[in-house]
Amino acid sequence: MSSLHQYLRPTLRFRASRPCTAAASASYLRFYSIAQGLASKEDDTNVTTETSPSLNDRRTEALQRSGQDLYPRFVPDATARTWRTSSFSNRFASLVNGETPDVPQAALNGRVRSVRMSSSSLAFIDIVHDGCSVQGVCDLARISQNSISSTEFRDLIRRMRKGDIYYMKGQPHRTKRGQLSLLLTELPRLLSPCLHEMPTALRDPETRIRNRHVDFQVNDRAAQILRLRSQIITRIREYLQAKGYLEVQTPIMANLAGGAVARPFQTHAVEFSDRHIELRTAPEIWLKRLVLGGFERIFEIGPCFRNEGIDKIHNPEFTTCEFYTAYANLEYLTEVTERLISELITYTNQLSLLQLPSLSTCEISIDKPFPRIDFIEDLQGLMNAELPDLKSPDAEAGVIQMFHDNGIPLPESATLPRLLDRLASKYLEPLCQKPTWITHHPECLAPLAKSFIDRGTKQRVSARAELFIGGKEVVNTYEEENSPFEQRRKFEEQIKYRNDDNRADIDEDYLEALEWGLPPTGGWGCGIDRLVMLLSGTDRINDVLPFGNLRNVVSLGKGGRDLVVSQ
Repeated sequence: MSSLHQYLRPTLRFRASRPCTAAASASYLRFYSIAQGLASKEDDTNVTTETSPSLNDRRTEALQRSGQDLYPRFVPDATARTWRTSSFSNRFASLVNGETPDVPQAALNGRVRSVRMSSSSLAFIDIVHDGCSVQGVCDLARISQNSISSTEFRDLIRRMRKGDIYYMKGQPHRTKRGQLSLLLTELPRLLSPCLHEMPTALRDPETRIRNRHVDFQVNDRAAQILRLRSQIITRIREYLQAKGYLEVQTPIMANLAGGAVARPFQTHAVEFSDRHIELRTAPEIWLKRLVLGGFERIFEIGPCFRNEGIDKIHNPEFTTCEFYTAYANLEYLTEVTERLISELITYTNQLSLLQLPSLSTCEISIDKPFPRIDFIEDLQGLMNAELPDLKSPDAEAGVIQMFHDNGIPLPESATLPRLLDRLASKYLEPLCQKPTWITHHPECLAPLAKSFIDRGTKQRVSARAELFIGGKEVVNTYEEENSPFEQRRKFEEQIKYRNDDNRADIDEDYLEALEWGLPPTGGWGCGIDRLVMLLSGTDRINDVLPFGNLRNVVSLGKGGRDLVVSQ
């Protein structure tokens, strides 16, 4: 066995339980036959990453006999301009059928998607890079290294395998049938071989998420959702920067998570071995400190962590965008939100038509202004009953009685905030299929927001609005409480509702900071993951995260799921 083969074998997972029969050898040879197109497998019904030792042995030996360097250093050709396939396609999109422009030679790098051999001296090679495919036309008569025979040429093409990474150099050209191509002037050069048989598609969700490096190669939609995510984040950033917002990064670890009523993750630092450190649940407190410091328009896009459950729309690690604006009220915040969401929907639809064809367009109404639902007033109308005075000592008991009267199961840890939140999820949120605001929540649901007495209901409510689309929260925004005295009162009230999920405490440092004078400020938060789910038409948060949720990521550490293409 060659030294290279000895080196490669430990990196692969083999299964030797099935002997390599003559039939299996014939099947292997048929796989490498160009007539089969190198893409004969339709799905992953019985797929694992284990590959027959015979297949990998033969594959490696065939490559070695060719005398090629299987993993060469990448050295761009100074005589040709290297293009990304997408840029190449855009630059030469105007070529007419049969045209070969008089321009410098072009070079493309990419992964082989398919190979078709038309004759012993003509082959067509499709390579893909950054989700865009370009055809290479390899005509032996045009190749500068024309000393090779047609047999050697045929053998070289047959060694190509779906998934291999190649370098191609030649002239831009549009075929008589209208296919934009690269007329090769040199033989394709191998940059890195694929040592596994590449499936045509993966459909099992667990197989896909455990083998994302394969999933992104064979499922265009999976890769395009990730590209859409990047475009959405870029668009939000550009929108805010155009309005004069400064992007900042605030601490992820601190002595208190702060900023949200949620159970935090705790860890330790070598430098502070005698205390717990918490990962932030939201950047809110830090960002408002910056507003106090004179940065009157700021935003942050980054990760947050909440030590809570995992389901289709929740993951303990998630990405948010928050911005804060001095001298802004709720009307300003809702107006900015409506414009931003409308722009994102329009932009996503343009991308799906032009760049991300595997994604469907968003069928979401963007008629402005978005409808509004008043939390207490509309809830009382739907339940045909009045809420008790929510500031009274027996408010919680009164709301529990409303649950009993309507046959609604109580939530775990039935505190007043949880009870009200459950009523909203049952009666109000289902009404928000098209973009709809729920406004003026009871004060106890927004301890960091300013509050006031509602003239209609006589209840104390917050200057808050949540935007729901498709029955799911997309944006949360409110006028920030800037009175240190009111904020202390609200912190103290939150302590009454403490439990395992709500570890509320009084943040004395933040209260002291408020004493320096926080201007009237509007705050805004949006979960990026959920926004991407909405705009991509995806109902699982796994699909908008590069490697799935926390459960998937932890499982990856135990070894990836085997992936075998059934013969």
